[in-house]
Amino acid sequence: MGADLLICTATELESARLRERTDSARIELLCMGVGPVNAAHAVTLAIARSQPSAIIVCGIGGAYPESGLHIGDVACAETECYGDLGANSPGGFLDMQSLGFPIVAGPPPIYNLLPMQVFPSPIRVRFVTMSSCTGTEAAARAIAARTGGAVENMEGAAVAHVAAIHGIPVGELRGISNLVTDRDTKAWRIAEAATAAQEALLSWIAQR
Repeated sequence: MGADLLICTATELESARLRERTDSARIELLCMGVGPVNAAHAVTLAIARSQPSAIIVCGIGGAYPESGLHIGDVACAETECYGDLGANSPGGFLDMQSLGFPIVAGPPPIYNLLPMQVFPSPIRVRFVTMSSCTGTEAAARAIAARTGGAVENMEGAAVAHVAAIHGIPVGELRGISNLVTDRDTKAWRIAEAATAAQEALLSWIAQR
């Protein structure tokens, strides 16, 4: 019997409350590890094992300066975007569409921007997946301007990518732990953001 819902987190902190309060045999919790390779590998194995009907990523993220989001807010991904998959050039960043290489052949072909189908929060914005956390305000503003993104993370696009290959609906929900500006870990609220995301997801599950 397959899982109705596969809930994926990068760390145990991001799933601790879910593990305490989720006991349905139809929900599987998966701790993927940090970064896109760990995420893609773990989710691929989980799909082969459990054949979930839907996938949701739950965790924390950073909000870009002009996103309108604040620390403690919870938002879900309207779309996901690989923010650094492509090539640098003297004329600026070239994404996969500019290079002519789709990451999923389609139809329609998918390049850097990945569709989402599950929306566990009324606040829906574009999420951006980066392999390196952005640590300066200038870089954050440049990435946000180039991608149209609001929330930065390190796993979501990889999970959405694998879900698209397998034709499984996917969503992503994150609590805002910090603003993506000049790196200042003293201002981060990681535990609070992780709790906020999990509580929002539990409320959504209860209403399904």
